[in-house]
Amino acid sequence: MSYDMQHSIDYKTAPVIDIEGLYKAFGSNRVLQGFNLKLWAGENLAVMGKSGSGKSVLIKCIIGLVRIDQGKLLVLDQAVDQLNLRELDRLRSQIGFQFQGSALYDSMTVRENLEFPLKRHPLKQVTEKELELLVTEALEAVGLLNAINMMPSELSGGMKKRIALARTLIMQPKIILYDEPTSGLDPVTAKEISLLINEVQNRFHTASIIITHDLACARISSNRMIILHNGINYAEATYTQLGTMKDGVIQAFFV
Repeated sequence: MSYDMQHSIDYKTAPVIDIEGLYKAFGSNRVLQGFNLKLWAGENLAVMGKSGSGKSVLIKCIIGLVRIDQGKLLVLDQAVDQLNLRELDRLRSQIGFQFQGSALYDSMTVRENLEFPLKRHPLKQVTEKELELLVTEALEAVGLLNAINMMPSELSGGMKKRIALARTLIMQPKIILYDEPTSGLDPVTAKEISLLINEVQNRFHTASIIITHDLACARISSNRMIILHNGINYAEATYTQLGTMKDGVIQAFFV
């Protein structure tokens, strides 16, 4: 598999996320100012931007944690800003969210961390046998079945990222949102996580948005990249294409 995002994607007629003219401000702080984005089925899309550029606000808008001010925001053909709480919960059950800090429950074993979302989600009803199978499959997918009875305090940073991804996969999402998936990791482990994102894409056919400041992660794991600058989709292309552009804003990410 090429590391410069040339692996092919079978684009569908309708994007799984479709954003046009998205605006979001907090008082006088205008974060998103007409942002556009399309995410296609089976695609990994990296969104890069400076700290405070609005990357985290964007994914909070996508899952309905922050209400948009203006624009179109469709996720799986549903207008997020028009959904009630029950409808939002149903939509969120199809979206996996990979937290920057892994967000594992310290008092629970790895097994219990993975079981928790399935046991507590009203829309996901499984038997004990099915639960055991799903936990095993999710841990095998991230290469950590042997950690099933470990506590989070016994895991390395990279292992925590993998377990958090397994907990996301156990819900069988159609879309995964990665928030700085390689943050705080050494270069070798960061590369392993980036490659794992590709493995998840190929095995489970998920579509993903990867919020990152890590150029190597974007190069390895994404099919396309978007540069978020001044609240807009400033540039959009593959890693290779962006790397050849002479624009100063773009090249600042490649130095």
